[in-house]
Amino acid sequence: MAPISNDDTFRQSLLQLEPARQRLVAARFVEHVLPLCSDDRIGRALKVAADAEASDDELAGALKSARAAALDTHTRCGAEGNWRDQAGYFVCRAAVAALTPGELAKGGSPAWQAAMSSRMARTSVLISEESDAVTSRSESEWQYRALEDYTNA
Repeated sequence: MAPISNDDTFRQSLLQLEPARQRLVAARFVEHVLPLCSDDRIGRALKVAADAEASDDELAGALKSARAAALDTHTRCGAEGNWRDQAGYFVCRAAVAALTPGELAKGGSPAWQAAMSSRMARTSVLISEESDAVTSRSESEWQYRALEDYTNA
């Protein structure tokens, strides 16, 4: 695979993966931002998402759990704009995306949706820390390398 250096190539590379492989690479994206979420359900759901042998029933149960966590986390964010809570919410959304069947995913790619939500989680942390760092770009570049590593393995 040629090196990935932009989102267009990244998205096209993701779309070329079969659904099960998209789920596995999406799980890597979520795992990278998992420390930003304190909901234990997401860690458990992520283990299922990352399991190449997971059954349809296990995946459906993990998706249901991740959706519940996303709803609960979204409720905690509230109107005050707590950016740390927002980061946790976006991690939950990334997990939901990773577990969503490809035909139901926005844009046709669960991995793309997981990548975008993971970036939003990282950006939320930046806002909460009032940091000048360009971590969202670093997250994108990390994702590019993670996808290259995955497809080259």
